[in-house]
Amino acid sequence: MRNIKLEIAYLGTNYRGMQSQPCGSTIQDVLEEFLTQVCGEKVRISASGRTDAGVHALGQVISFKTNGNIPCPNILRVAESLLPADIAVLSAKEMPEEFHARFSAKSKEYTYKINTLSGPNPFLYDRCWLLGEKLNLAKMNEAAKLLIGEKDFVAFCSTGSDSISTIRRVYKAEFSQDGDMVIFDILANGFLYHMVRNLVWSLVQVGLGKRTVAEFQKELNSPRNAFLSSPAPAGGLYLRQVNYE
Repeated sequence: MRNIKLEIAYLGTNYRGMQSQPCGSTIQDVLEEFLTQVCGEKVRISASGRTDAGVHALGQVISFKTNGNIPCPNILRVAESLLPADIAVLSAKEMPEEFHARFSAKSKEYTYKINTLSGPNPFLYDRCWLLGEKLNLAKMNEAAKLLIGEKDFVAFCSTGSDSISTIRRVYKAEFSQDGDMVIFDILANGFLYHMVRNLVWSLVQVGLGKRTVAEFQKELNSPRNAFLSSPAPAGGLYLRQVNYE
């Protein structure tokens, strides 16, 4: 049996997330229907992690096993015609039997985009957080440095997480400016449910002057379910890359 790894990109706007749900279309549903068709047998995929409804991916990774004999380059070619325009297969590679998209992953990187230009912009709708307010990046980066290292992120895990441990190691967390867009990049060995969006919401409060760096640090050390605010909008979040080395 072959074990195949696919790197995919998608706009999550029209889907209820990566993982199959009882109702509504998901990325997993679309991909499994596509792969079942091209492999000539029922295919079930495993993803590096779930992304919520409305969240996008620049480099999501899935793996699946099949007895089908379609060459990997052909998967790329037929994907262009069989998949909807908002889902793309970027690469296809046959892997050793033990490879698993989720359990073999060593780290993941997310990007979050915040637009600071005032006024609505239909061309950015569901592609970023249309905040429309200026942010103090120096203060936000000062607070973001507190995330580096191995820490318990239970305060930034929304109710509904199925993770056994809430401890994660963050390798990178920083904001940068690109015109009217503020970009947050975070790299870690794993993420909790809504963790990035919850962190972004709180860090934006620091950038707006509504919360101090010290208050953010206190929140970071708070107990479970202390985070009561809504997470930052899903449309600003992108799974950028999954690393396996």
